[in-house]
Amino acid sequence: MTRSLRATALVLLASLFTVAALHAQAPATPGDTPTNLEWSQRVVDSTLARYPDPARFGSWGYQRGLYLFGQYLVYRRTHDPRYLKYIQDWVDTHIDAKGHPDHKINSLDSIMAANLLVVLYQETHEQRYKLGADYFRSRFDDYPRTTDGGFWHATVPSRQWQLWLDGTYMAEQFLLRYGQAFHDSDYTDQEVVRQLLVYHKHLQSPSGLLYHAYDESGKSKWAEPGTHHSHYFWCRAIGWYGMTLVDTLDVLPKDQPGRAQLIHILRSLVAALARTQDPKTGLWYQVVDKPNLPGNWTETSSSSMFTYIIDVSVKRGYVSKKYHAVAEKGYRGVLSRISLGPDGRTNITGICEGTNVSNLQYYLDRKRMTNDFHGLGAFLIMNEEWNTSVASQRLNSK
Repeated sequence: MTRSLRATALVLLASLFTVAALHAQAPATPGDTPTNLEWSQRVVDSTLARYPDPARFGSWGYQRGLYLFGQYLVYRRTHDPRYLKYIQDWVDTHIDAKGHPDHKINSLDSIMAANLLVVLYQETHEQRYKLGADYFRSRFDDYPRTTDGGFWHATVPSRQWQLWLDGTYMAEQFLLRYGQAFHDSDYTDQEVVRQLLVYHKHLQSPSGLLYHAYDESGKSKWAEPGTHHSHYFWCRAIGWYGMTLVDTLDVLPKDQPGRAQLIHILRSLVAALARTQDPKTGLWYQVVDKPNLPGNWTETSSSSMFTYIIDVSVKRGYVSKKYHAVAEKGYRGVLSRISLGPDGRTNITGICEGTNVSNLQYYLDRKRMTNDFHGLGAFLIMNEEWNTSVASQRLNSK
């Protein structure tokens, strides 16, 4: 009798797991409300449904690289093989057997997706991914710099001698990850600290916020006379820098020269973000310090980034625990921008399109996109860190 009851119980338990699995794979309905963590998988599944063929996902670029790295974090938690295979198939369309990319590396933007080469090597141990990562790493050996060592945002004539906050995330994230994976951290840690401090020197403000860009030549129309930095605090640029800052601190040795300076910068930035958060929505504005400016609007990708920055800062003890309430409000604000459409797929709204450096009206007039990769990637990185410990290990070798 005991064996019979045990067998019956096992059958029932198996049935329950089967039903649960089928429910998890069923299409979402508009009335469905996923849990916070489920939103990550819904976003990935919806994106793959919209772009089923990796070969047609698009060209090599930082936007897709950002999104696919977010997808990788979801893979690390779920171990869904579809997620990793899609990343691998997309990368394979853009590198050859020796790991050489299908484009010239003439900007920091073109480096960001090389993070995927590092994680693919860690996952598969296929040599061409290591060769590809080495190829991108070697580009820094002669990449042009400002006179004080900052990497130019791009080598094309219109971008020479310029530092953009965006570039810190595009270049330094790869250097950090490469150094950790391939035992090159003596150089990469030192270089990343140097870049973050050089960029900050030119783009800092007394408020703790950072200007979008700097032109050492002073020739750009947007360059302030004297300082040569741009005029405005654009939200996502600050997000790029802040995410690089907290990710860098995660892997730097405690005695790394410059570490204390980076923590001081981070504390000033978090305090500034707390002051500029919209108290009603929990989100942040496109032009961060001008909430009452007509035409200004709350932007989703940067709000995900700022929430991530503050969340990690509180968890690691870099800032006071009082800032957790700021991050929590930001997280709820970002969740208010995500919903399920009639087709059961996710939609994330209010995302600024790709943006250059320019005047105030230019920032205000940027298109507000739905499901833009800037927002999808930033959301996944934020959501995985907020809800799990997987993203906290994002730079560790397997």
